[in-house]
Parts: sequence; structure tokens; C-alpha cells
Amino acid sequence: MRSSFIVIISLLFSFSGITQLILDNQITPEQAVQDILVGSGVDAFNIQFNGSTAQAGNVQQTVRAFDAGTTNFPLSNGVVMTTNGQGNLNDPDVNQVSGGSATNGAIIQFDFVATGDTLSFNYMFASSEYTSFTCSQYNDVFAFFLSGPGINGPFSNNAENIALVPGTNVPVAINTVNSGSPSGLNPGPCNAADPNWQQNSVYFTTAHNGIYSSTTGLSGSPFNGGTVVLPATASLICGEVYTIKMAIANDFDTALDSGVFLEANSFTTGSVGVSLPANIGSPAADSVVIANCSELDILFTRGGEGIEDTLVQTYFLGGTAVSGVDYPELSPNEEIVFLPFEDSIIVTLAPTNGGTPENPLSVIIGVDYVNVCGDTIYSEVTLYIWDQPYSTVTATDTIVRCKFDEVPVWASTSGGFEPYTYVWENGDTGNTSAFPALEDGPNIYSVTSTDSCGFEYSQDVIITVNQTLAIDTMFQFPAECGIPNGAVSGQGSGFTGVPNYTWTGPGSESGNLINATVWSDLPSGWYYFTITDNVCSVNDSIFLEQDPPPNASFEADPMQGNTPLDVTFTNTSDEADEYVWDFGNGTGNVVNDLSSQFTTYTEPGVYTVTLDITLGECSNSATQTIIVTEILPLDFDMPNVFTPNGDGVNDIFTINPKNAVALEMTITNRWGNIVFQSDNVEQGWNGRVNNSGAECTEGTYFYFFKIRGQDNQEFEHHGFVHLVRD
Repeated sequence: MRSSFIVIISLLFSFSGITQLILDNQITPEQAVQDILVGSGVDAFNIQFNGSTAQAGNVQQTVRAFDAGTTNFPLSNGVVMTTNGQGNLNDPDVNQVSGGSATNGAIIQFDFVATGDTLSFNYMFASSEYTSFTCSQYNDVFAFFLSGPGINGPFSNNAENIALVPGTNVPVAINTVNSGSPSGLNPGPCNAADPNWQQNSVYFTTAHNGIYSSTTGLSGSPFNGGTVVLPATASLICGEVYTIKMAIANDFDTALDSGVFLEANSFTTGSVGVSLPANIGSPAADSVVIANCSELDILFTRGGEGIEDTLVQTYFLGGTAVSGVDYPELSPNEEIVFLPFEDSIIVTLAPTNGGTPENPLSVIIGVDYVNVCGDTIYSEVTLYIWDQPYSTVTATDTIVRCKFDEVPVWASTSGGFEPYTYVWENGDTGNTSAFPALEDGPNIYSVTSTDSCGFEYSQDVIITVNQTLAIDTMFQFPAECGIPNGAVSGQGSGFTGVPNYTWTGPGSESGNLINATVWSDLPSGWYYFTITDNVCSVNDSIFLEQDPPPNASFEADPMQGNTPLDVTFTNTSDEADEYVWDFGNGTGNVVNDLSSQFTTYTEPGVYTVTLDITLGECSNSATQTIIVTEILPLDFDMPNVFTPNGDGVNDIFTINPKNAVALEMTITNRWGNIVFQSDNVEQGWNGRVNNSGAECTEGTYFYFFKIRGQDNQEFEHHGFVHLVRD
């Protein structure tokens, strides 16, 4: 018989204020299985992702580790698989479960040896399809296919799907577990998936939508609902090899994503284990905890075997730290008591004394468990206690040849506990700052780094300067619009020796430069000024502006209408030398003032009107679109029977108005009670009170309507219609 030895080393170091799931997008499917999903007593091998062993060793965007942080998410940590990004699954087992055609998604498959007689794990399904596409063809689905000895199911390799609605053989999907109400008026797809689908709404919740929507990187579209925590269980034969295939897939299209959350360490085959919960986003990467600063949650779990009974499990303590001295006692008599159906217990280690990084105090926690297969399963965690982290602050020393207004500096910290906060001598926070280089020689400034435990470490940064050369003033004299008659000027101070001045600007690569403090007869653009003395150089830049061009604009009244259409154009432009009008209908005008213009459009069409204005060397233009339409005759029908029975034929009572611009309709029953009113030309009556209330009974109803055509002529009509539902 095969036994398993598992050692898990991690660190839990949490912070308050986390309002969303913490995601790790650098985990491979193989790491997700080996390091997070499987609990004690499980050896996973032959791990594949979407049918590829090689891809299981690569980071995949559809597989993430998650940590609930301080949210109220019911699974504290684990792995989430989503449909985001992967395509063309076309898995026959997934297609069979969904009843459709799988498109994009993710499949993780691995083999394991049954070291117990029961397989169990916990999961939650969530989707962006909720609640807008309930009872539709977009039946996103996930499944856990288990195959091996004693399993005789309808899927590949005689596999069974163990992701089922509790107490049924119904798979969990959009159309089987939802709010109990179809998004449209047709519950048919849900009825086909499970006649009792509305009873499954007890397993549906929108309580975690805020967490889903605030978590970036989880999916291409926020999840709008999902299941409560559901169990997946199956019976196994001790010592036999089984295969599990976990699949999540979009159905029919790839537009909206779905995901399944798998609880960490919940994949067990019947054993008791101890571990440190996955710590995605932790400020430290090892198993160190700081006395009187951090705490560590230690997780004891048990599998499905004997879950209905109370279990008293003894654990042993080892290491150099002493229980009751260096940390409070974890539990009385070093025992953990699992109550019936309780599968996990967390105890917290809060050390009060610790050692140095060179000589830390160690804590070893281990459990032995003999399962129903007769195997002894051993599980152990090891952690280390320090009194204080060992941190080193590095600040960049800078040597500058010339004095600047400010010099950027950087600091970094290593060896302690992230996150670090920084306070510089000038009051700046963050790992960067800037200081003035005020004196020749060394300029010394300090920075203090504080780690998450509150320990402070300081370091000096030195800025060395040997020159005072500076640019004092820069001026620009704008050019006239379109004329190169602008100028720039610059002055400096603090020279050593005789300074040299250089201006460069547009076209300088072809000789456009000058050695002087002033440069004139220039077009608009960026110009660069350099002063060089016997020691160093300084430079700066200035933008030479130009007077703006005149603004062209006009108003058209009206902008659309029927033929013949008379239009007046009001010129709202700036003063200019010349105004050139093109009315778009083959006519136009050229004037030198802001007078209004007129034209008539005799043919239907879309006309572009252009106004070009010129002032000196500058010009501008504006356009408007005039839409001219032809008056079309008004037309409508007078139906006397309609059958709103949902068969798609004659379900709506309408007079089918054509070329109408307004319609007011009122429908009453034989007693004169109004059952429908509308002033919407496009809206008809569906046989319900005001289209949303109770269904109206069969019989005769009376209508009255006013209708107006494009020529503004109105017609009034009244009549009756028979409502028949058979």
C-alpha cells in the first residue's frame, strides 16, 4: 500500500482594508494543483492543461490563485478557473453536459491514487451570463469528470460528472442553477435542462457580486451571480488510480465569461492534514512570522471519510520555540476536535518571543492519520519566529557636474516585511524624491524606511555638485499667424570662464541654429537654448507661439426637412478678409463680410455646406450637413383579429403605420375600461393591460387613434378588434 508524506511551507501575513479578491496571475496549472488544490493524502501526477502536459507547466491566463483577504467571500483561498482568453475547446464531454457546443474555457486534468474511500472538495460557480441570459442558449457550464475503477458513467473513459445539484443527477449550469426566473419570456431551455430548475434557486446568490466586479484580472466581464459553496463527492477504491478532469467552458459563444472557484486543500481522499493557507499577495515569501507583530493561521483539514462523525485528532509540536512561553498554547492537550460535518479548523499562532534572522525560533506542527485504506498519512508544517526583521535601505548617491534645481533620488529596502513606507527629509513619501543641489560639494539628505511591523531603518543619500551655471530667464515673442516673424531670448548666470550660447529649433538639422542670446524672424515651434562654460552645460526649451488663425463657424436653419427646403445660413465666424460659401447644391457665394446667406434645395439628398475664410496668410473652414427628404404618403392597416398566444404569428395588435410621424392610440374593453394607451408609433398591443399587466380575456375590444403623416395632415379612426388566444 502506498503512503504519502507532505511538507507545506508558507507564510500568512494579512492586512486589513482589502475589499477584493487578491489574484496571482503567475501560477501554472501544475502549481495550482500541487501547491493549492490537493490536501493531505493526495499525490497528483500526469497533470495536463487543455490536453497538454507541456501547457500545464506554463502560466495560463484562465488559471489564477485567489485569496479572499478580509472580504466576506466564503472560500478563504484556492484556485479560480475562468473561460477568459482560451478558445476552441470542443470537448465532447463538456458538450454533452451543456447540451450545446463548448467554445472557450479551461480544462485541468490529473491522475491520483486513492488513499481513502471517499473523494471530496468544495467549489463555487459564477458567471457573467447571470441574470440577463437565464434560460437561453448560452448555457455556460462546468463539470468534474471522475474516471477509474468502480466508476461507470456516460462520459469518456466511463467517467461520471460529480459537479451536481445537491441530491440530484443534474449538472450545475446557467440553466439549472439560477434565480428561478427566465431573463426573457421563454423558460423552455431551463425546463429542458431540469424540470425542477426553479427549486434549485436556493443554491444561487448575488451576495458576492461586489467582490467579483471589484476584482481586476478575474474575467473579461464581471460575474453577476453564482452558486453558494457546493460539495463534490464520490466513492473510491483504496489504492486504485483515478483521473479527474475539471472543466469550465462558455457555451455557443465567447462573449460573456464564467468561472469556478475551487477551495484550497479541499481535494482530499479521506485524511487529516495540517497546512498554512495559501497567501497570495503576501508581503513575505518565506515562513517567517514576527513576534508581537504578525500572526499565522494554521489550517487543519479532514477529508470526506467519516465526516459525519466527531473526530479528535492529536497533533505534535516540535522545534526550538516553546508552547506557552514563546507563543500561547494553540489548543488544549494539543488536540483538534472536528465536529460532525466540520472539514476544517483554523488555529492562530501569535508569537510573543522570537530569535534573530541568524538564529530564529522554529515551530514544527505535524499530524499522523491512519485512513480506511490502512495507510499512515503524515502532514507537517514548519515556520520560524523572529523578534525583528533584518532590513537594509539603499539610497542612490548622485554626482552631478553642474548644479540643477532638483536632482531625483531613489531608495529601496530588502530583507524585511513588505510593504515599506518611506519618509524623506523634505517630507516626501514613496521610494522616490527630488532634492535641490544647493552647494558645491556634498549635499546630504536622509530617508527613513518603515516596514509592515513598524520597524524603522534610515540611510543618507549624497548629491555632489561642482558648478553653479544656470539659465535664469527665457522669453518668446509670438509670430503673426502664418508669418515667420517671432523671436526667442535667453539669459544665464554663474559662469566659469566665457559662456557660449546656442539656439536650435525647427529645421536645425539643416543649419537652422544661431550662437547668440536672441534669435529672431522665426516660425512657431519648440526652441532649445544651451549655455556652455568652461566646466559644464545647462539647457532649457521654450515654445514660440503664433497668433491663432481666425475661427470659421456658421449656423444653418433648418438643418433638415422636406422638399423644397429653404435654408438660411448665419455666419458666426471671426472677422476675416474673405468668406467663400459652397452650399453643396451647385451654388455658392464669395463675400467679404459676415452677412447671412440663403439657398433652396429642390431635390432630396444629403448636402455638405462648406465655409472657407481667409485672414492674411491663415485660413480656416467649417462644414454643416443638410438633409433633404421627400414627403412620403401615409398608410396603415385596419386589422380586426389578433392572437397573442406566443406562437410568433399575429401576437401583436398594430395598424402597421407607414410614413407616420405621430400616433395616439387608446383601446378599451366593452365596458369602456382602458386596457392600452400609447403615443409610440412603433409600439403595438400584446394582449396584456398596458403590455405589462394581467392578460386580457378573449373578446371584442374597441380602439380609437389619431395619426399624422409627414405632411402634418391628421386622421382619426375608430373600430373594434377580436382578441383570440387559441
